[in-house]
Amino acid sequence: MTQAPWSEYRPGQQFPGVVGRTTEESSPAWPRPVRAAAGAPNVLFIVFDDTGFGQFGCYGSPIETPNLDALAAGGLLYSNMHTTALCSPSRSCIMTGRNHHANGMAAITELATGYPGYNGQIPFENGFLSEMLLQHGYNTYMVGKWHLMPSEQESAAGPYDRWPLGRGFERFYGFLGGDSSQWYPDLVYDNHQVEPPATPEEGYHLTEDLVGRAMSFIADAKQVAPDKPFFLNLCPGATHAPHHVPKEWADRYRGRFDDGWEAYRERTFARQKELGVVPADAQLSPHDPDVPAWESLTPEARRLAARMMEVYAGFLSHTDHHIGRLVEFLKETGEFDNTLIMVVSDNGASAEGGVTGTTNELQFFNNAPETLEESLARIEEIGGPETFNHYPWGWTWAGNTPFRRWKRETYRGGVSDPFLVHWPAGIRARGEVRDQFAHIIDMLPTVLDVLGIEPPATIRGVTQSPLHGVSFAHTFDDAGAATRHRTQYYEMLGHRAIDHDGWRAVCPWPGPSFEEAERPFGTPITMADLDDLDAHHWELYHVDEDIAETRNLAQEQRSKLIEMIALWYVEAGRYNVMPIDGSVLQRIMTERPQITEARTSYTFRPGTQTLPAAVAPRLLNRPHSVTADVEIPPGGAEGVLLCQGTNAGGWSLYLKNGHLHYAHNYVQRTLHHVASSEGVPDGRHTLRFEFEPTGAPDIAHGKGAPGRAQLYIDGRLVGETDMPVTTPIAFNPGGMACGANPGSAVSPDYQAPFRFTGTLHSVTVDLSGDLIVDAGSEMRMHMARQ
Repeated sequence: MTQAPWSEYRPGQQFPGVVGRTTEESSPAWPRPVRAAAGAPNVLFIVFDDTGFGQFGCYGSPIETPNLDALAAGGLLYSNMHTTALCSPSRSCIMTGRNHHANGMAAITELATGYPGYNGQIPFENGFLSEMLLQHGYNTYMVGKWHLMPSEQESAAGPYDRWPLGRGFERFYGFLGGDSSQWYPDLVYDNHQVEPPATPEEGYHLTEDLVGRAMSFIADAKQVAPDKPFFLNLCPGATHAPHHVPKEWADRYRGRFDDGWEAYRERTFARQKELGVVPADAQLSPHDPDVPAWESLTPEARRLAARMMEVYAGFLSHTDHHIGRLVEFLKETGEFDNTLIMVVSDNGASAEGGVTGTTNELQFFNNAPETLEESLARIEEIGGPETFNHYPWGWTWAGNTPFRRWKRETYRGGVSDPFLVHWPAGIRARGEVRDQFAHIIDMLPTVLDVLGIEPPATIRGVTQSPLHGVSFAHTFDDAGAATRHRTQYYEMLGHRAIDHDGWRAVCPWPGPSFEEAERPFGTPITMADLDDLDAHHWELYHVDEDIAETRNLAQEQRSKLIEMIALWYVEAGRYNVMPIDGSVLQRIMTERPQITEARTSYTFRPGTQTLPAAVAPRLLNRPHSVTADVEIPPGGAEGVLLCQGTNAGGWSLYLKNGHLHYAHNYVQRTLHHVASSEGVPDGRHTLRFEFEPTGAPDIAHGKGAPGRAQLYIDGRLVGETDMPVTTPIAFNPGGMACGANPGSAVSPDYQAPFRFTGTLHSVTVDLSGDLIVDAGSEMRMHMARQ
């Protein structure tokens, strides 16, 4: 190695060179570039979404995940890893090594309230692993789902300091919110929106795109600096709804789930014992009160539910396949052996599909569920570009085998998740199971431990808070090592629990199941409720001997239970858990600080970014108008002027065949359409749509306000129709776009993106009247997007 003709010094130190009157009598020195330690490993996190303990093949599932299984066989499988029970809170723990309330992430940011543990804004004193590794010479890449900032900040107006590039990631490609279509995703590249590079008809799928982008990020840097390590946080949308996958992947599972969810649990549990994932003497949790017996379903309902599970299984296997592409890329580039890989899910399997499942979640959000007959008519479309599907919660329960319950609840089905570690260059053990207790706040400290890095005292001038997690690196090559994480609290929407030295106390809210609860999910907790809960409703389990929480020892071990309750309150006081809040509707309705004042007029221009639903004007159930200032060239023009939503539901104002059109897609069930009676002539014109409600909405029954739709050209009425029902609550996805329809077409009358071919100067949306909303239905939508 050639000796450089200069010396280097750390920035901030005194200049060690010589400065004379000329360069002849001077000697140079340079600030030392940030370089990683020689041989430092790459770090790869793969964070699944809504994937249960019993859904990877290596955890006993009949679903095929050969690439994940290979990572387990070549590394370590942890059987006692824990999360927060919800997506954004868990992801904040992974990135910061701090508990979710200390991150301001008591729940999702859509439910933020004005308390330190609940405001949805991760404080900058809780630095991200990406920010830490930047200081030590790493490239840092974020690919996939983010959902770690207030949704009101997702627009082009920012602020951008909580976007991935504001939190230590040098490159970003993915989506900012809680979920996205796998066929037509809402993509952001670094700090700006982009369109998918291909269409579903051309073979596009988000997972393939994300993995390809991750590989390109790595390759871009390695061709210049081959010895520079990277940190990649890969967060596919899988296996969150919508369960979108090419049909051939779902068809691989034809008939394999026809015997139902109870049979799935029994098979998976037996296999878990064979693999050593659960103890040989473990007991399977009992049948959940909210899940109907498979045999109680009609043959048609069983056929539909089985197909929904086939699609889910194909989705997971398809994701595993593309993870295999990344693994092969790391092997081909010589990076695989020295890459520390950690694979985890953010919470247990999700029950937001409801008891029957759905082919279009937008119907569920809008209280307009399809009938069994309607679902069966679309059975072969499930998983494809025309659906936005989710399976029934019987499969959720099965996917969390052997545990009880699911996502959003702090029983083990909500908080116990698969976790794999693979690092051939750093771990001698191969194919072993580790049963030490761990929590996702331990991932960051473990990475720092194996890298020999101390947590930074400051990041960009901000003094850092202490880490809450502890390293489990000492368990890598010692199966018998004791856990160093002895106590962990949980709280999610008022549902509480605590683990301590092999014991577990749980206080469910509003009850152990929906059937057993006396009040609905999302009910606020009063002081009287809290006193009653603490006195009578905590449960106690010795999970060292009863992993699936089957034997409640609250009466027999009263003193132990009191000790655990007291310990929960100690931890709650330490980590900003107070005030305990079981509400959901009230949180959704909370007014939060916005970057602009409320207004009733919005102006849009073509070529601008799609406006996220959180900051778009809310048109439903109220009088409104949409006015476009256009210039039509000789020969005419066509295309979208303004639209919102997707083929799952939305509305569009557009020109076609020389006429002005408006279409309202009511949750894929009905298309209300009106066209102008005359064509739009050449020249500059004002084109206008008006909606005037003619009745009240029936939100509880999925019906938005009926109304009169009218079209105007230069102030002249040229078309009208009465719409007997409109969308009552929301569009999801619900972005608003000017001058084109990105993604899937709102109306089957045209093919997306159907860009306007004339000159569109502006489009103005004007609102008047009172906004009518249904907080309960919005709550279900926000929670389902986690």
